[in-house]
Amino acid sequence: MGNREALVEGAKACLLEKGYSRTTARDIATAAGVSLAAIGYHFGSKETLLNEALRGLLTEEWATEVAGAGDERAAVSTGPREQFVATWSQVIDSLSNPRLKALWATQFEVLSLGATMPELVAELTKMQGEAREGLAQLFGGVDPDADPEQVQAIGSLLQALLLGVVAQSMFDPQSAPTGEELAQSLRTLADRISPSA
Repeated sequence: MGNREALVEGAKACLLEKGYSRTTARDIATAAGVSLAAIGYHFGSKETLLNEALRGLLTEEWATEVAGAGDERAAVSTGPREQFVATWSQVIDSLSNPRLKALWATQFEVLSLGATMPELVAELTKMQGEAREGLAQLFGGVDPDADPEQVQAIGSLLQALLLGVVAQSMFDPQSAPTGEELAQSLRTLADRISPSA
């Protein structure tokens, strides 16, 4: 493993252990076993490195765990509703994994820091657009050939639900909804707000 890869892995470990704002460049260099100057050489700044590490954690760890389990359940499910329920169940179950729970805590921290760090806001905005498309497909909300605007709109709704459900599951797990409850609640709400025929 080269210095660049070692730095990314070291930054991932630091994000999960210390969070975004408490991680120093020295922490990362120590975890990676490389010199402090290597961060500037390979990434330009600690923030750029942390952002890349965060993106990697989200796409490699969280998405892989949830999507992989969702793929297994989708193979035995009969339709989009079942995929939706099964994927939500996996999201909630994933919070029992300490690494993924730490990742979510870091994400909430990063969201709160975004308002004061323009570079971080730009990176978050880029990540969120990609995430919305992935969520729309992961939860079975859209066809692969759907209109891109529809995909983004559905992904945006799912993203808002995801942040809320995870926050509730982390801080008040007894009242957090199940996948089945979410599906039923969305159906009830859709029926209530649908235009009259």
